Amino acid sequence: MARFGSMDRESSGVAEEESAHDASMGADEATSAFGMSAADNAQEERPSALVRFGSIGLVIVALISSGTAYYFYRQTKTLKANPQKIAQEEVAAVVAQVGRLIVLPEGETPTVATVSDAERLKGQPFFANAKNGDKVLIYTTARKAVLYSPEQDKIVEVAPLNLGGQ
Repeated sequence: MARFGSMDRESSGVAEEESAHDASMGADEATSAFGMSAADNAQEERPSALVRFGSIGLVIVALISSGTAYYFYRQTKTLKANPQKIAQEEVAAVVAQVGRLIVLPEGETPTVATVSDAERLKGQPFFANAKNGDKVLIYTTARKAVLYSPEQDKIVEVAPLNLGGQ
């Protein structure tokens, strides 16, 4: 200490002033080694509003994801129990739509087919105005075929069904 003389007295004077200041400030406001008071440290330990809202948002997203996963799990389980359910529902929906436009044969569930390549069918008169996505309802007992366009919600063609040797 003697080597630096006046410098030591100044630095020790500053240290003495800081020590006196810290002692006079009380425990809550004493500065830490990093120059932060205890009040600042307590404030730093509390999560910010962004972190709190982020945590709440994460919980909400997790709940929504879990609910969605459960819904699809139940749908898959139901479908495995009755694989024809979707096909039956589609047939019922198409029959209901077409039944609004034309009187359909009763007591028979039609076979429903979807036109997937209208160009290949253009050579047949029944499919002359068909488009991809149109539905064909085939009533074998009533011997009738109906071509329906869901896009236009119109009956495109109705024809008697000729089943070869009958």
